[in-house]
Amino acid sequence: MPIVVRRQPPHLKYNSMKEFNNLVATSASYSNAVISQYTEALQGIHLETKNIAIYQRDVAELCNELDQMAKHPVECRASGSVEDILLVLRDQLEHGSGKFPKLYADVAELLALFKRITRASSFRLLLTSVSTNMCRIFHTDINDLRLLCTYSGPGTLWLPTESIDGSSLNKSKDIKIDKSQIQQVATGDIAILKGALYPKSNPVLHRSPAIEESGEHRFLLRIDTNEFISSFS
Repeated sequence: MPIVVRRQPPHLKYNSMKEFNNLVATSASYSNAVISQYTEALQGIHLETKNIAIYQRDVAELCNELDQMAKHPVECRASGSVEDILLVLRDQLEHGSGKFPKLYADVAELLALFKRITRASSFRLLLTSVSTNMCRIFHTDINDLRLLCTYSGPGTLWLPTESIDGSSLNKSKDIKIDKSQIQQVATGDIAILKGALYPKSNPVLHRSPAIEESGEHRFLLRIDTNEFISSFS
């Protein structure tokens, strides 16, 4: 069924609504997702029927720095404006024992991208190595929008609407899931997830991959809005 968009999401530069609709309509196989190799498609997260948007990308140029990151573990937490966060990030990634200018530039670019999509002015950032199962069960976040990027290791798991038994959604436990339909964000890709506080939200069900049992590690970037957005109109 073709997607009908009543108005073009902000900050997009398309010649027509038809051009944007075609991009979103052809970018995913699941009704609740926008998946594309174009960053512009991330704005599709604002569509009422969508609760996850994924930008597929190649991060090969970061591989050398990510390999070095294992020798110089970094945990960076920062909050405030983009400028405030970049000051903390620069100190961690450009002036510490390890130098990671390409990673710094990539995170800075993703911060700017997330700011354009959310139109928020304050954010919370976490950039860290993870060796535990952060969230073992499928859940929704109590926020509006969140950006995730797993730079190394397995990415976030998420559920297409088609995989969920709708009759179980109103129950606090035992949501019935077709496990064969579970999807995973690829390493390096950018995912924006819709949470329960997004206006008129249908939040995405997702969870972290199990890595404790296998001894795997993930290097994860997480950015949240630091203010709840009441309207994206």
